[in-house]
Amino acid sequence: MSERFFLYDETEETRTRFVSFMGESNRFDLAIIESSRYYGKQLVLDIQSNRFAILGQDDLEEPHYIEEAFNLSNEEATELTSFLFEIV
Repeated sequence: MSERFFLYDETEETRTRFVSFMGESNRFDLAIIESSRYYGKQLVLDIQSNRFAILGQDDLEEPHYIEEAFNLSNEEATELTSFLFEIV
């Protein structure tokens, strides 16, 4: 068997916030993870859909980014983006 080649293998302290809220058309169950790994951006996990994105303010301002990242309708993405603007 060949030897495993790691690009990195590190352990880091993180801060995780779990949030659940109801929008007009969808329930959101999120885990928001703060880490120094992503240059000030946060790892946002949608627990129900098993989708995630590394997000910063610039990503939230990018047209259709949230719809594509979390596979949401325009209305659902607007609700999620509105919440994320408050915390990212």
